[in-house]
Amino acid sequence: MTMPRSNLVSLSDTPWYHVVSRCVRRAYLCGEDTVTGMNFDHRRGWIETRIRELASIFAIDIAAYAVMSNHYHLVVRIDEERTEAWSDEEVLRRWVRLFTGPVLVQRYLSAARDRMSDSERLHVREWVETYRARLHDLSWFMRVLNETLARMANAEDGCTGRFWEGRFKSQALLDEQAVLMAMAYVDLNPIRAGMAETPEQSTHTSVKQRVEDLTCEKDGPHGAAAESAKMAIVKKSDTHFLEGKLRSEADLLQLPMAPLLPFEPSETLAAAIPFAFDDYLDLVDTLGRAIHLGKRGSIPEKTPAILTRLGIDAETFINHADCFLKEFGVAVGTPANLVALAATRQSRYLRGISTARAVFEGKGIRLAA
Repeated sequence: MTMPRSNLVSLSDTPWYHVVSRCVRRAYLCGEDTVTGMNFDHRRGWIETRIRELASIFAIDIAAYAVMSNHYHLVVRIDEERTEAWSDEEVLRRWVRLFTGPVLVQRYLSAARDRMSDSERLHVREWVETYRARLHDLSWFMRVLNETLARMANAEDGCTGRFWEGRFKSQALLDEQAVLMAMAYVDLNPIRAGMAETPEQSTHTSVKQRVEDLTCEKDGPHGAAAESAKMAIVKKSDTHFLEGKLRSEADLLQLPMAPLLPFEPSETLAAAIPFAFDDYLDLVDTLGRAIHLGKRGSIPEKTPAILTRLGIDAETFINHADCFLKEFGVAVGTPANLVALAATRQSRYLRGISTARAVFEGKGIRLAA
């Protein structure tokens, strides 16, 4: 049975989530369709850019992403406390970067503010609290992301209709073990799909972007070619927008791109990934070699230290790294955290408990291939 989104995304349980969104019919609408011969691989760059642009507006940080031919993955951290620290004006200015907003909001942000009545200002403050809640809402982030991308793709195709499946899928990541596994799973998607041989060759992934950032290479999907392709779509778009509607692509092109969520092994910074980046790269490289075509199931002699520190059974994890998250349902975590979440939600069972025991407690079972 489908669960309400409010139950699936509960910040009282965890701020970390793995998200997947797929194209309609799972068609190759962002890659090369071997049946029709059409190639839309440039749209993967659109998605990658828009993810980071929206992260600069929302209080949602991007830890990992991978954009494939017919779907994309995200690992995000939602920061509700950040929105509480924003002033009323900052909340409004962030919101109107995406939406035009009501007339009262537009007046409040202009020189006409001093002429507004107390009742009008009160109404604006009500809007502020609505927008504040939306700016740390994963559903609103995904809505804006998918709607803008669908608009661009439909403009390019000269058609209307759905581009994405109705609902994105999400998994709560209950602990640092789950965050690590989800990030590695996401970053290794192109290798699992046979689209790349190494992490640094995996285009449109966070691990490739992080490596490029380290080496100061700026010739990725945010360069002149990607911007030129986006501008070509803008010329086809309707730049007239109505009150309170999502702004046109011409306006959204002006959004800055947020940096990816940093790694911080000391765990002194809350809004960070609680690992060392070199440890994470070692893990991704090891997994990439283990699940490479022709090498599936091989266990390297050297097991990444990060797996040992987190108490993860290396052989079970590496052997099944290409399908691990599929073994879980709405949440991923250690057995203790899954049991605690089930108790909180008054559920008798959460999918994935057997897999969690195998990986985190060494109680080996045969996982689905």
